Amino acid sequence: MTEETPVLDGRRSIASNTILSLLSQIAGAVFTAALTIFLTRRLGSHGYGILALALGVFGLALLPSDFGVSYALARFVADHRDDRPRLLNVIADGLRLKFLAGVVVSALLFALASPIAGWYHLPALTWPIRGVSIALFGQSMMFVNSVFTAVGRVDLQMRTVLIEGAVQCAAAIGLVLAGAGVTGAAFGWGIGYVSGAVATIVLLVRLLGPQILPRAARFGADARRISGYAGVLLIVEGAFSIFNQIDVFIIGAFLGASSVGIFSAPVQMIVFLSYPGLAIASGVAPRLSRVSEGGPNARAFAVGVRVMLIVQSAIAALVLGWAGLMVHVGLGSRFGGSVDVLRALAPFVFLNGLGALVSISANYLGEASSRLPVALCTVAINLALDLILVPRLGVLGGAAGTDVAYLLYAPAHLCICQRVLRIDLRPAALTFLRAGLAGALMTGVLFYFGDSIVLSRIPRTALGGALGIGIFVLTLYLSGEVTGADLRAARGVVRLRRRPIPAARRGGARR
Repeated sequence: MTEETPVLDGRRSIASNTILSLLSQIAGAVFTAALTIFLTRRLGSHGYGILALALGVFGLALLPSDFGVSYALARFVADHRDDRPRLLNVIADGLRLKFLAGVVVSALLFALASPIAGWYHLPALTWPIRGVSIALFGQSMMFVNSVFTAVGRVDLQMRTVLIEGAVQCAAAIGLVLAGAGVTGAAFGWGIGYVSGAVATIVLLVRLLGPQILPRAARFGADARRISGYAGVLLIVEGAFSIFNQIDVFIIGAFLGASSVGIFSAPVQMIVFLSYPGLAIASGVAPRLSRVSEGGPNARAFAVGVRVMLIVQSAIAALVLGWAGLMVHVGLGSRFGGSVDVLRALAPFVFLNGLGALVSISANYLGEASSRLPVALCTVAINLALDLILVPRLGVLGGAAGTDVAYLLYAPAHLCICQRVLRIDLRPAALTFLRAGLAGALMTGVLFYFGDSIVLSRIPRTALGGALGIGIFVLTLYLSGEVTGADLRAARGVVRLRRRPIPAARRGGARR
């Protein structure tokens, strides 16, 4: 690389980006959790069910509005992040594609709000859908913050998440308290995402310069490459979006809005539990580019899989043992039926973090076409099982369909990554067994001590939690899964995170 070709400065290590991504997810979770707790109590199961249906429509429309561009853009940015002129051209073409798709789909959803509400025989659904149509454009543009992950600047992505979360929470709560109800909550979503989109563009310009902003409507040379890969990803991620929302629509059709609320509220809690997987993917996946210098970092991927199996085993154990505590504290007494739903989704919780890591990694490896049959089969399985089980088992039927479908999704994506990276999965299988044993023992302890929130029994519940986590860690140590070297490495990561970035990397550095 020549002296005249500047390199993007300030990139952080895999460990640092993983930590920053996790902090970003946690920060966003705090705002989302606060908003969810407020809305479930203020709107009740019926009102929250209407909002969940509007957000379900939003989720289905999000992928066409993104058109797969965000994931494709991140992949090509990672490929060219050491070639600044090419990098700027790629981002400019990506922004053109994003804006065009976002405007068209958002306007279409706004216009179709009334017919969609009529299909559910819920006139009250019309304006919430129009509110989330604004959120649709905002989040679609905000998805461009995937560029921050691709160039190793997750700290900037964290800023956009904080801005979006704070504004969304304040706007939605303020509008609901002002008497706007479900519609106010939906428009609060829109205000938050538009604010996040503005913050994303501003930070991108500050990082890379105003050259990233399109100066003409005409697409550049990279638009074809981005849109070609995005087209495949649109189908893949669209299928996964349908997978995420299909339970809501089928439960709404068979059982009504209140049942949608009972099912959707714990699913929203599970979204928080997938953050470790997304954080690790943010650190590992951009290093898997097959055309960058040195090729894909297979070792980092293998370590990421191992860490995910351990972390998700602990999280699944908490869900099984403390489902009642999570629901009663997070959602309130009117969502008692959500306890069984949350426990029934424990297999999905275990695989969800791993699924995030391996699916995003497959995108960066350029394997979108290999993901296509897996995604379509996953949706087909979930749809078929929901249609069979929801009329018979109620909301638990939706949970069962999700669990079984994801048992295909996550392992199949792991196999795709293994085929490309040629890593040995036997150590991961051993980790799965050890972490599974530790999780089972932890679950047993939590069940024994209970999850009561009655004042006199809170100390017993807290003691059970502490003992459960202790037994989990001890089991991993005695089985040889976690060693002294692992603990020393973890302490080293923490020390690394505390160090300031050297002055040579803060500005002006060139390769």
